[in-house]
Amino acid sequence: MADTSSRKKAPKGAQQPLNLDSLMGNKPPQALDVEEAVLGALLIEPSVIDEAMEELSPGCFHDERNRMIYEAVSELVNEHEPVDLISVSERLRRKGNLEVVGGPVVLATMSQNIGAAAHIEYYLKILKQKMIQRDLIRASYDILRDSYDESTNVDELIDSAQSKVYEAIKTNEKHDVKDIGSIINSVMDNLQELQGITGPNGVPSGFPSIDRVTQGWQKSDLIILAARPSVGKTAFALNLARNAAVEHNMPVAVFSLEMSADQLGKRLITTESGLPGEKIKGGVKLEPYEWEQLEYKLKQLAKAPLYIDDTPGIPIMEFRTKAKRLVKQKEVRMIIVDYLQLMQGPVELRGLREQEVAAISRTLKATAKELNIPIIALSQLSRNAVQRTGGTGKPQLSDLRESGSIEQDADMVIFIHRPDALGISDNPEDKERAWICIAKHRNGEVTDIEMKYKASQVRFVEPDQSLDIQASRPVASAMNSGPLDGGGANYDFESQGGEPF
Repeated sequence: MADTSSRKKAPKGAQQPLNLDSLMGNKPPQALDVEEAVLGALLIEPSVIDEAMEELSPGCFHDERNRMIYEAVSELVNEHEPVDLISVSERLRRKGNLEVVGGPVVLATMSQNIGAAAHIEYYLKILKQKMIQRDLIRASYDILRDSYDESTNVDELIDSAQSKVYEAIKTNEKHDVKDIGSIINSVMDNLQELQGITGPNGVPSGFPSIDRVTQGWQKSDLIILAARPSVGKTAFALNLARNAAVEHNMPVAVFSLEMSADQLGKRLITTESGLPGEKIKGGVKLEPYEWEQLEYKLKQLAKAPLYIDDTPGIPIMEFRTKAKRLVKQKEVRMIIVDYLQLMQGPVELRGLREQEVAAISRTLKATAKELNIPIIALSQLSRNAVQRTGGTGKPQLSDLRESGSIEQDADMVIFIHRPDALGISDNPEDKERAWICIAKHRNGEVTDIEMKYKASQVRFVEPDQSLDIQASRPVASAMNSGPLDGGGANYDFESQGGEPF
C-alpha cells in the first residue's frame, strides 16, 4: 500500500467533506487501504477501468487525495485518453494537485499493488458500502440539525428526512442493461398473468366504456381531470373513488382542498342512496321508508376503504408525506386531489404562479411514480373553452390553467364536457348529456365517451343505464316492514353493524 505519511495536507482553500469525526466523535466508515488498492488497479490494469467507472463515484473515496486521483482518472477516461502512471501524474500536475496527493512516488507505490486487479469486484463493493454508511451519517446529521430548528415545518421535515435517507441508500441500487430476450420473457409472463383477469388490470373506474379505453387507472400515472366550474369534476371524481372502494374494495384516498369532509360525505350518501340531494341536505324531510333505504344502502359505503383529508390549501410537501403514510399504512391504491390549483407549492416560488403550479404538477407525477399508484388531480380550465367562437365549447389541452407543464407531466388528460351546464346549448336532449373527453393518453387511445349526468343524485352513468334506478326501487326491508318510529329520528346506524358516517 502507499505510504500516506509523506503526503502533504490539502490546501486550505480546497473543498473539504463534512467532518464526520467532529460530529459524532467516532472514526467515520472508511477503508483507505482498499481505496489505494483500487487506484493502483486502475493505474496498471486497463481492463478494470470500465467496471470501476460504472460502479464508483468520487464520493466513494473518503480520503480527499485519493478522490483527486480518481477524478483525474475519470477525466482521462471521459476524454478517451490512456490511463497510466504518466498520464495520471501529468493530469494532476496540470490541475495543481500532484504535490497535494504526495507526488509521483505515491502513484508509483500504488501501481505496485499487483494483486488488486484480481479482487477489484470485491474492493468496489467495499467502497460503495462505506460511502453509503457515510452518506447515512450525513443525512442523520442534517435531519438532527433541521429537527432542532423551530422554524422548520414538521411535514416538510418528515418529507426531507425521507428523501435524504432514500438518496443515501439508492446509490447501492444497480440497474443492469437487459437483453431483449429477458425483456420478452418478462412481458410474456405478465401477459400470461393478465389472461386470468377478465376486467381492467388497473384500478377500475366503474364505467365499462372508460375501462375499455384505459384498462383501469394504471400504476404511476398522473391523470388530470379538468373542467370549468360546476360542470361536475368533484362529482365524477367521487364516483370514481366510490366505485373503486365500494365495488372493488380497493383503498382510495381523497384530498379535498375545496369542500369539507362533511360536504363530500353528503354527496357520497346522495349518490349511494339514490335519494334526491335536497333530502340529504335536510331541506326536505325523509319518508319513513327512505330512512330504511339509507340504512340498507349505506352499510357497504360505511365499511369501504375510503379515506378523506380536507386540509385546505395543503402544501405539496405535506401532501407527499401523507400520501406515503396512506400507502404504507392503509395500502391505498389510488389518490384523488381536488384540486391542483388550490395546493401550495414550494415557499420560494410563492408569487411566481406559473412556476409554482409547474412545481406542484412535477411533484404529483413524481409521487405517483415513487408510490407506484395512479394519482387523479382535478384542475380548473381557463375561460377560453367557453369563449371560443365558432365551436361547441369542447375543451382543449391549451385551456389548462396557469401552466403548460400540467399537460407535459400528465400521462392522461381528461375533460368533462356538458354543453347544458356551460349554457351553450338549448337542446333539451343535452340536458343530462355529458362527454368524458380523453384528450391525452400516453399509452392508449384518445377519444370522447358519452355519458349521462343526474345532478340531483350527483351521479354519472352510462347512456344505457337508468338514471333513477336506485331512487325508484325501495329496498326489500323497507317494503316488508313498517315505518320506523319517529320517521328515523331514533335510528342508530352503529347498532346495525355499520360505522358512523
